[in-house]
Amino acid sequence: MSERFDHIVVGGGSSGCVAAARLAADGGGKVLLLEAGHSHRHPLLDMPPGIFKMINGSKFMRYHTTVPQEHLDGRSHDIPQGNVLGGGSSVNAQVYIRGRPTDFDAWDALLRGNNDGARWDFETVLAHFRRMEANNRLNNERHGTDGPMLVSDPGHINEFSRWFVQAVQAMGEPFSADFNGPTQRGVGFYQFMNRAGRRSSAAYAYIVPQANNPNLTVRLHAPVSRVLFEGNRAVGVAYRTKNGEEIAYADQTVVMAAGALVTPKILMLSGIGPADHLKTHGIAPILDHPGVGANLIDHPEVPMTALANGRHGYFRQGVGWRMIRNGLQFKLFGSGPILSSGLEAGAFVNPGDRDAQPTIQAFCVPIVYLDRGAQDLIDDDYGVTITTVVVKPRSRGTVRLKSADPGAMPAVSPNLLKDEADMREMVAGQRFFVEAFRTAPLADRLRRIVTPDPDDLSDAALVAHCKRFVKTNYHPAGTARMGADGDPLAVLDARLRVRGTEGLMVTDLSAVPDIVAGNTNATAMMLGDRAADFILSGGA
Repeated sequence: MSERFDHIVVGGGSSGCVAAARLAADGGGKVLLLEAGHSHRHPLLDMPPGIFKMINGSKFMRYHTTVPQEHLDGRSHDIPQGNVLGGGSSVNAQVYIRGRPTDFDAWDALLRGNNDGARWDFETVLAHFRRMEANNRLNNERHGTDGPMLVSDPGHINEFSRWFVQAVQAMGEPFSADFNGPTQRGVGFYQFMNRAGRRSSAAYAYIVPQANNPNLTVRLHAPVSRVLFEGNRAVGVAYRTKNGEEIAYADQTVVMAAGALVTPKILMLSGIGPADHLKTHGIAPILDHPGVGANLIDHPEVPMTALANGRHGYFRQGVGWRMIRNGLQFKLFGSGPILSSGLEAGAFVNPGDRDAQPTIQAFCVPIVYLDRGAQDLIDDDYGVTITTVVVKPRSRGTVRLKSADPGAMPAVSPNLLKDEADMREMVAGQRFFVEAFRTAPLADRLRRIVTPDPDDLSDAALVAHCKRFVKTNYHPAGTARMGADGDPLAVLDARLRVRGTEGLMVTDLSAVPDIVAGNTNATAMMLGDRAADFILSGGA
C-alpha cells in the first residue's frame, strides 16, 4: 500500500515537529510526519526533573554507543538521543539557549555569495526565535511573548544553585539576567522551555494544536529506511511498521529531520554519501557526497563533583517519602522541587581572557551526577556537580554505516577533546570551577572536592581526568552541513536543500556548518521554522 502527500517530514524531533506543523497549518497541503519513537505523553516526560529518571535508561532514549575512542585510551561512551515525538525537546533539561549572535553571523559569512541568496545572520534568525517564543519575563527586541514555545524562569531554585551563582560572582564574573541577551558572559539562572511545572516540548507547542487538522498525519513507531528517487528527485520514503515496509510518496518535498546521527545514516542508505563507503556495504551510490556523515560536532562535557557538609541539594528527592512529599507540594500548592529540571544555574566564562568571548559553559547540578557507566566511581550522597563544556569545539568526528541493514545503529565517532585546543580550554575550565568550589558561600557548604583531585591540578592530572570523564553534552550536529558553492563537503545549500537533488531538504542540526555556543534545542527549532518558510515561499 502507498499513500501520497505534498510533504513528508522524516523525524518528529524538535525541528521536524516545527516544520511539519507549520507546513500543515500555513501551507494547506497534506503533510506526513514519521517518527521512529514513542508518544510524548508520559508523566516523567512532562515534569521538569523527569530527565534524571530517564537519562541512564529509558525507552524514550536511543543510546548510540561510540566506537572506541583511541585518544581517550580506548573508551566508548553513549550519546543518548530522543526516541519520542518531540525528540530532544521531550527528554532534555529544557534549558533555553540560542547561541550568540556571532555564531549565526559566521554562518552567514560562510554562505554569503551563494546563488540561492538566503541569509543566516543573527538579525535574520532572530525573527524566527522571537516568533516561536512566549517568554514569561522578557519582552523586547530579542524576546517574544506570543509564540507557541513557553519559556520561563525556573519555578524552584535550590540553595546550591544560589551559592554557585554567588561564588562565581565573588570570583569577578558579572551576574547575567539573560544569557540570550546582548552579551553571553556571566553567571546566573537559566530560562527553561516549560511553564508551571510542565514541559513545553516541540510536540506540545506545535503538534498538539494541530491535532484536528486533517492536513497533518503523524505516525509513531515508523522508522524510515530510505528515501525514494526518480532520477535525482526525491519522490517519497520507505518506512517500517509492525506490518512490514510501507511506502509514502511526496509530490513536493521530503524533509529530513531525524537528527545528526540518523539523518546521515538514512541518506547513506538511500545512496547519498561517500561513494566508496557506500559500495563497501553493497549500496549503489546515487550521488557521491563525501560530506554526508562528516563534520560531526558535539559539545564535550566534563563533570566535577563535591560532597556537601549537610543535607543540601536534591539527593534522593525523587524516591521514597521525599518523592511523596514533593508530589503533594506540587499538586496542592504548585511549588517545590518538581518545578525544577535540576540545573537552575550556570555560567559562560573565558578563564584565559575574562573580557573575551566565553570559551566555557557551566551547569550547576545540586546532586552528585555522572554519566551511566561511571556512577559507581563516587559515593551517592548529598553533593553538587559542576559540568564544564567547551562551547566552540574544534574537534570533528564521523557517522558511518555499520551495514546496509536499516535497523542497525550507525558507527559514531565524535572525537570529543581530540583537538589539543579543546583539551586546553577544558582544562582551563576545570581549574576555574575548582576555584568556585573553594569560594564562599559555596565552599562553606562543602565537605570535600571529589573530582578532579584538588591536590593535583597539574596539566597531566587534569588531562587524565578529562579523558576519563568526558561525555556528550547531547548536542551532536553538523553531519550534513550547509556550505558555500564549490565546497566539496557542503551537503546543503543555504536554503537547506541537498545539493545535486530536487525535492530533498535537511532541517535538523545536521545542517549547521558549526555548532552554536550553548544548548542547541532552540536552534533546532529555528531550523524547522526556517525550512517551512523556504518551502512555503516556493524557495525549496
